[in-house]
Amino acid sequence: MATTISSRMKGKARNAYFKLVQMFPLLSVKTARQFNEAQKVMDGLFSKGTLGKGEEMYLDALSDLVAAYESQHHPIEPASDADVLRHLMEAKSVNQATLHRETGIAKSTISEVLAGKKMFSRQMIRIFAEYFNVDVSILAANF
Repeated sequence: MATTISSRMKGKARNAYFKLVQMFPLLSVKTARQFNEAQKVMDGLFSKGTLGKGEEMYLDALSDLVAAYESQHHPIEPASDADVLRHLMEAKSVNQATLHRETGIAKSTISEVLAGKKMFSRQMIRIFAEYFNVDVSILAANF
């Protein structure tokens, strides 16, 4: 591993990277304390503004370790269909009547989705993806 890093970094970049590794080693984040310490290191680097190549590489690696901890210990549930539709409508500045008129989806169906009483159907996903110009995967997260 050191050979790979050494071949990609020279001089200042290599020195900055290894200085950060000595200060806070790149190991799996397993506890809340380690997570908080890693966050402080990352915050310190972010506050610097422009980073050198070695600092950027270190921050990328540390960010991956923190993200792995977060996904295991603080998973974020996918947004509900109602939340997704509400967000897309707000972003496009359309109301229910306009959405009905421009997509052909019944007003009652749109209302039921927004109220959380109904989930997207395959047909709604296809129509909304085209209408809002988003990938179907954004709308199909709960399908």
